[in-house]
Amino acid sequence: MKSSASKIKMTSFDDLFGDNEETTSIEDTANRIQHIEISRLLPFAHHPFKVLDDGKMEETKESIAKYGVLVPIIARPKADGTFEIIAGHRRKRACELLEIKTIPTMVRDLDDEESTIIMVDSNIQRENLLFSEKAFAYKMKLDAIKSQGKRNDLTLAQVVPKLSAREKVAQDAGVNRMEVTRYIRLTELIAALLDMTDERKIAFNTAVEISYLTQEEQEILQSKIEELMIIPSMAQATKLKKYSSEGTINETVIDAILSETADKPVTVTLKSEKLTKYFPKNYSKEQIEDVITTLLEKWHSEYK
Repeated sequence: MKSSASKIKMTSFDDLFGDNEETTSIEDTANRIQHIEISRLLPFAHHPFKVLDDGKMEETKESIAKYGVLVPIIARPKADGTFEIIAGHRRKRACELLEIKTIPTMVRDLDDEESTIIMVDSNIQRENLLFSEKAFAYKMKLDAIKSQGKRNDLTLAQVVPKLSAREKVAQDAGVNRMEVTRYIRLTELIAALLDMTDERKIAFNTAVEISYLTQEEQEILQSKIEELMIIPSMAQATKLKKYSSEGTINETVIDAILSETADKPVTVTLKSEKLTKYFPKNYSKEQIEDVITTLLEKWHSEYK
């Protein structure tokens, strides 16, 4: 395994694995792989990524059971003799489920900002991340980079113009600055509305608009959503944001905005080419309608 044997100064996951040969002396215990007891490994503080016992976890378990832990996790030592995981929460959980007692761990003596940046970078490219996971990950990395910048600005002269912290987060994630900004807005949502966004009951852009409401206003909105069984549209969310910014929003206003389309009949037309690919060719119109009705009833019962 190759890595830097000098004091860590890098701020990205890729930088963690440099091209210098790793020193394995006893004195350099903070820069070598150790087999650490699972019980001594603690999750990263405020870790934004969910560790679920789902299908992906089963795949990780099967791989570890067959081949072992091929990539060591990364952790930093704590004063009480335990270690805080920076990267590898899912591997650690898989080992727990397999009742494996120790796990190969690359121990690094990293500060809070370095740890946060590596933690985010090692997870942010995973598939199927929830909106909330990306939102809090982007915010944590943004805050960490800003904190690093404040320290560096005290000691370093700027030779070339540097990226803003937000631009750096965006560049590393392969997205644009505005996308990062919009995701971070979601961290202003109350838990119930954020959950609805993760479940895609509330559209992403609609949720961003709702995030500008105060917490109290959001709580009223969430209550009205349950009472009226109406999910706000983008247009309604924009109105709610406007009234909130003007200081004229209240329960009556929220009720009125959500009820705007409640009594209007909704007509939906599905083109046959969109439907036929899901059904056998010999299905009649009545059979197709029965299947669609059954699925809608199931969805409605789960939503309630």
